[in-house]
Amino acid sequence: MSQSRIDRRKRIMTQLLDKKQVTVKALAEAMDVSDATVRRDLKILAEEQSLELNHGGVSLPADRDYSYQAKSLRASEAKRIIGRLAGELIVDGAHIFLDSGTTCSEVLPYLKRKHNVTVLANSARLALDLATSGIHLFMVGGEYRPDRMDMVGPMALRALDAVRGYVAYIGTDGINMEFGPSASDAESAYLHRLVVKNASSTVLLSDQSKFDSSSLFQIVDWSQIDKVVTDQPPSLEWKEFFLDQDIPVIFPDATNRSENSTT
Repeated sequence: MSQSRIDRRKRIMTQLLDKKQVTVKALAEAMDVSDATVRRDLKILAEEQSLELNHGGVSLPADRDYSYQAKSLRASEAKRIIGRLAGELIVDGAHIFLDSGTTCSEVLPYLKRKHNVTVLANSARLALDLATSGIHLFMVGGEYRPDRMDMVGPMALRALDAVRGYVAYIGTDGINMEFGPSASDAESAYLHRLVVKNASSTVLLSDQSKFDSSSLFQIVDWSQIDKVVTDQPPSLEWKEFFLDQDIPVIFPDATNRSENSTT
């Protein structure tokens, strides 16, 4: 498949995730391609993403959760930058937790280059990706969410409460100076809260689009975050905030030294 087809189908999914339904005509005009080309793309996407085709276009089924797909398509370059920077923090022999979010998934290409690393995870998607990597992987059981391909709930919490001595790498749906990092659903927030509580240290991964926003459920307050990794230099206000909180911030072209990473 050529790169142009990949890009075109990503654009279609991005529009569909934003608008919930789109027409063949609108997509063809937006991408300057024929209606027939769009229909071929929609047929493939319908099979891959369980979309509902109709005579004039395509729509998202009301009974499916597409939040993971939406997050993975948005700010994808920012997530890749964060994944690289976070991967550079992981040393050989490390014990880490990686959450099931799209930002943490970008750490995996760099994780595979490490030696004797142990990963604790609740993501089936991550487990599949690491299956032949040589990484020591411990999977958390629990209630399976098929659209997110992760495990949550009481069983997952009990399993996580029996583990200590790891560095937690977690994503977030929003960060706010007063509210801290937050999640859009309660199950993810509860799980992340316990992961952070039991971790030896916690690294928060957040692209700039999530700054100055809050989702419904607080994960933890800032006193429980040890480091932040983001895709570009924070605003002066945020730099001063992180300095006041004594939280090092890692971003492109910054050093890994806490005294310089936020200046």
